[in-house]
Amino acid sequence: MHSSFSRLQLAVFALVSASFANIYITQPVLPVLQDEFSVDLVIVSLTVSVVILGIALSTLPFGVLVDRVSIRPIIFVGGIVVALGGIICAMTGNIWLLIGARFLQGLFLPALTTCIAAFLAKSLPVDRLKVVMGSYVSAQVFGGLSGRLLGGWIHPPLHWRYAFVSAAVIVLVAMFIALKNLPASPVSVRKEAGTVSFVSLMRRWELVRIYLCAAGGFFVFSSVFNYLPFRLASAPFLFSTEVVTLLYLVFILGVIMGPIAGRISNRFGSGFTLIGGGIVLVFSMVLILMPSISAVVVGLLGMCAGFFTIHTSAVGLLNSRLVSGQGCANALYVLFYYAGGWVGITCCGFAYKYGGWNTVVYLCCCVLLIPLSVGFGEFKRERRDN
Repeated sequence: MHSSFSRLQLAVFALVSASFANIYITQPVLPVLQDEFSVDLVIVSLTVSVVILGIALSTLPFGVLVDRVSIRPIIFVGGIVVALGGIICAMTGNIWLLIGARFLQGLFLPALTTCIAAFLAKSLPVDRLKVVMGSYVSAQVFGGLSGRLLGGWIHPPLHWRYAFVSAAVIVLVAMFIALKNLPASPVSVRKEAGTVSFVSLMRRWELVRIYLCAAGGFFVFSSVFNYLPFRLASAPFLFSTEVVTLLYLVFILGVIMGPIAGRISNRFGSGFTLIGGGIVLVFSMVLILMPSISAVVVGLLGMCAGFFTIHTSAVGLLNSRLVSGQGCANALYVLFYYAGGWVGITCCGFAYKYGGWNTVVYLCCCVLLIPLSVGFGEFKRERRDN
């Protein structure tokens, strides 16, 4: 029994890691793609943002589908389409076909991530679910980091096409591992008390504020890291793509920040934790404005600490407010989260094009008012209740 559970953890980790690796595979090589396809940075950044947009658009439909269809065909189709999209990306010489294939990947990535999370939530006892979901969260961070390393360091940046081929193979292997080790049917299906709709959840302002907090946090985080290669490739740094890519190793901090933020939230409250995460982000963005690589590295570490603190606290706060409808509520969280990332990358692309790096940072600081205001509101509510 223990060995089968370990295999399940491995399968979940492999599938989620492989999926998230595909999201950010072009991020470290955006300047390379810009030169190769002779387009401006707004267009080339679509190779990242349309993946996030696709995830946002298809998260809710896949969340509904997994309740009606067996998980195995969903994962099989999702894995094939994501891998096929990667092969198209590797072969095309047209930037718009590359962007279209990336959007296709984004549309089907929830088949490998959102669906497996929902399936596990209704398939495992609570104690084992917490352990497996711990692997799920770690896989998100590991996958995002490995995708960036794959695109800008493991394969030479000018050979970015091979990174897509490698990612496609990894997805297919992870898909077959998951199909072999996932339970054939739910072990113990937990029924919710009553039916909760997406509309009813959106009518609850205390939940909508949390969704906006998630959107604002990922707006800032995704934008800064998306345009980081352009910033560090220009004066005064003039770093190569390989060196810039290595800076993404700061993401390792995200693996340990989740549990730490959870303990801080339990002890001092979600409001205090959200405020703290927002303040850390503000000071971190001040640091990354400085023309010093030491300040930038410390700032990026602070970005990871602040963002994952907000993200962890927001998820915990959301689920503490729910007595039913957890599946729908968390699907809406994912929708707002990725929609915020897409809007952030898109808006900050124009900000960088017309105003440079400083304009991107100033815009992100303004957006940080959203999670900070949510944190202050929650802090006042917690003090009033206590």
